[in-house]
Amino acid sequence: MELQGYIRTIPDFPRPGILFRDITPLLGNAAAFRAAIDAMAAAAEAVQPGAIVGIESRGFLFGAPIADRLGLPFVPIRKEGKLPAARLTVEYALEYGESRLDIHQDALEAGTAAYIVDDVLATGGTALAAAKLVELVGGHVAGAGFLIELRGLGGRERLGAYRVDALLSFEEA
Repeated sequence: MELQGYIRTIPDFPRPGILFRDITPLLGNAAAFRAAIDAMAAAAEAVQPGAIVGIESRGFLFGAPIADRLGLPFVPIRKEGKLPAARLTVEYALEYGESRLDIHQDALEAGTAAYIVDDVLATGGTALAAAKLVELVGGHVAGAGFLIELRGLGGRERLGAYRVDALLSFEEA
């Protein structure tokens, strides 16, 4: 199934000069969404992970069904202050400012191979922070999978130490 046609491009959102890649048309089509999950699950399965890690919030949309398909635990990485139990936090740089991500301290058993899932790989900062969290709790990163890679923004290069899978790609300046 040709999935690229289910991604809507919205110019100048959220600010002038940005081409926003809107995934809601793909989410709104059951066959397209199923095909995306199937393809992303196959990429994850290839590295034989012990857990799927999803980054809040759109990583949950893809990560949870992938974990279900593969019969694996799903581990959420959340924005700061959203997890109720003991947690670890990593700060990371955004385009304009900083943010934080949390993971429960007991989210993964030591040595667990984790496959990180999110919707878009742009600069790679969020995914790199997620990888650091996986490693802080004793897991290791088996790879990272994305619905979309925005080529030209350096994300794949920034994640160079890790396997990166992307279902779709767009060239960004």
